Amino acid sequence: MNEQTQGQFNLDTNVQFLRGVGPRRAEVFTQLSVHTAGDLLEYFPRGHEFKPPLALMNELRRDHQATVAGQIILMRYHARSRPPRLSLTLEDSTGRCQLVWFRGGYLRDKFVPGDFITAWGKVSQYKETMQIVNPRWTAVQDVDQLFEQEGAGSAVYPACGDMSSMEIGRIIRGSLEQMLSFVAERYDDEFLKSRKLPTRREALEWIHRPPSEEKIGQARRRLAYDELFLMELGIALRRERLQKLQAAYPLDIDDRLDKRIRRLFPFELTGDQNKVITEICADMARTKPMNRLLQGDVGSGKTVVALYAALLAVGRHRQVAVMAPTEILAEQHFQSIELYLRHSRVKRALLKGGLTGKKRDEILEQISRGELDIVVGTQALLQHDVAFKHLALVVVDEQHKFGVRQREIIRGKDLAPHYLVMTATPIPRTLAMTVFGDLDVSTIEHLPPGRGETVTYWYQPEKIKPAYEFIRSHIKQGEQAYIVYPRVEQEYAEEDSSAAGGRPESFHAGAGGDQIKAAVAEYEKLSREVFPELRVGLLHGRMDSRRKQQTMTDFRAGRIQILVATVVIEVGVDVPNATIMVIEHAERFGLAQLHQLRGRIGRGTRKSWCLLFARANTEQSQQRLDIMSRTNDGFRIAEQDLRIRGPGELFGTAQHGLPELKIANLIEDIDLLRMAQRDAFAVARQDTELKTEKNQVLRRELQKQFGEDLGLVDVG
Repeated sequence: MNEQTQGQFNLDTNVQFLRGVGPRRAEVFTQLSVHTAGDLLEYFPRGHEFKPPLALMNELRRDHQATVAGQIILMRYHARSRPPRLSLTLEDSTGRCQLVWFRGGYLRDKFVPGDFITAWGKVSQYKETMQIVNPRWTAVQDVDQLFEQEGAGSAVYPACGDMSSMEIGRIIRGSLEQMLSFVAERYDDEFLKSRKLPTRREALEWIHRPPSEEKIGQARRRLAYDELFLMELGIALRRERLQKLQAAYPLDIDDRLDKRIRRLFPFELTGDQNKVITEICADMARTKPMNRLLQGDVGSGKTVVALYAALLAVGRHRQVAVMAPTEILAEQHFQSIELYLRHSRVKRALLKGGLTGKKRDEILEQISRGELDIVVGTQALLQHDVAFKHLALVVVDEQHKFGVRQREIIRGKDLAPHYLVMTATPIPRTLAMTVFGDLDVSTIEHLPPGRGETVTYWYQPEKIKPAYEFIRSHIKQGEQAYIVYPRVEQEYAEEDSSAAGGRPESFHAGAGGDQIKAAVAEYEKLSREVFPELRVGLLHGRMDSRRKQQTMTDFRAGRIQILVATVVIEVGVDVPNATIMVIEHAERFGLAQLHQLRGRIGRGTRKSWCLLFARANTEQSQQRLDIMSRTNDGFRIAEQDLRIRGPGELFGTAQHGLPELKIANLIEDIDLLRMAQRDAFAVARQDTELKTEKNQVLRRELQKQFGEDLGLVDVG
């Protein structure tokens, strides 16, 4: 590093200018998302290695782990041996030993006789000579220093094809002191002491240059806390800003309006539904916008609760937007609303992406004049020409299929609407605190009474023919069935999963070159060869809206007895007479998706069957299929799905603006996450704009690391 660059060095310095890097290695570091000195400092080891005790040559014992240090007195490369090997003779004041690397030709230019090195591994004996085969090693400047550092460990870094872990470690160690000198502490001494955290500088030094295993644990805890705290602080600031800077229409409930709303439902609401309605009403009565997550398992009655909230807003002469991720689900919601409101004076409309021309202009005009009370739609509701006059409530179904910034768009032009998120995918606690951390959570824990039992069985694919007979026997009793496939057509490599809001995890041929069945081809086969006497329908995301709508109408009415489909039926489709769900290639679906598909049956009073046909080619698919067979509990399934797949894949956290975690683990660090959330929300309440002097480091870190991603273009 030249003098000028050294004088300007800080943690934003391009990694290229660090000692031992240069342009070529800088390109390799870019592949590892390391662009600056600060990125390199946070390129954390994947593990640590502690050398065995340092031993003199005359103390070496066969089959014991040992570290040796000495001078290279002989180096030979045996190119003709099989396999080729490199051998070094190492000498200290008490004797000699041999170091052997099979296929070690790549190391020939690393050693020169006369060099001092240290090496460690398992000691073996060849004839009369003690040796260590394929040892790990480092160069030594001062042999005496080895005794001083005994007990210290070394970091093992994630490598890439063009740079080994050892090279990366050497580069980090070469600039570590310089990088550490620029580390700013984020919290005061009292804060650190009360939470038993080391300083950030200590933590970074210990993680890269561990003096002991105990210090690694302390360092990891501090660095994981920092990641979780910054994430939660971003969420907390967004929440505080929305609540403090935006006012909402206060929509209070009274006995008269409550009775008017309940008269529209032809049944008594459950205890769980009444509990969450009370929570929602308390939120909507305030002048701060409600931000509430309504979660409940499939079929638990969330739609009725959301409609109650919508009618509360309408009863106070305000407008409501209901947004769903697919046209099928939007139509389903609209039909449910029609069912309850067909004799009411509430004005409602369905706004879909395919709606154009005069009809669309007419609906937009009615929305802008405040003449429509409830508008149901897809992402078409987010378009710039949709302008509500008095929007007071937004209901979004399956929020995890929308990005964070989309929720901002529909918040209204003057006062902010209240915001109710619904999800039938139960949220594990850790994700509720992160992906949905700016929302209060209401949970419907129990299904309404009178629902039939749903049982799940997992079979090998060869058992499909007996399943067809099982389906036939139940259809003769007046029941209906779904048969679901992971893709639309054989020649396509991808499913229409953007419409369905999810995708099977893989689209490659199965083990042994198994052909992956597809909906269109199987529909032809099933309708002509297997069930020629039955009415078989087809539904997938590539069909136009009119055909999809007609197919679902026919299935609900019983005119279709077997519906062959893709995951486009994953959410919202409600046909109480459907009692059988067959899922082919079930190993290709995630746990949450399998649970959602299973939720399409068991909507009525009869017993239902979910039949999974799959080959579990991996440990993960085996785990998923076992869990599905053992439990119907959506919350337990969600926790297991988080463990198996991780938060990023499970809920697409990238679209929520949440950062990738480098060292924290949302599953293992739940207690740390709780502490970080508590601390972050306390800071956000006290200093919403992070203006105080003590929070300036946090403000800079938040802007530098997350920028716009958490909706904090400028928290100041």
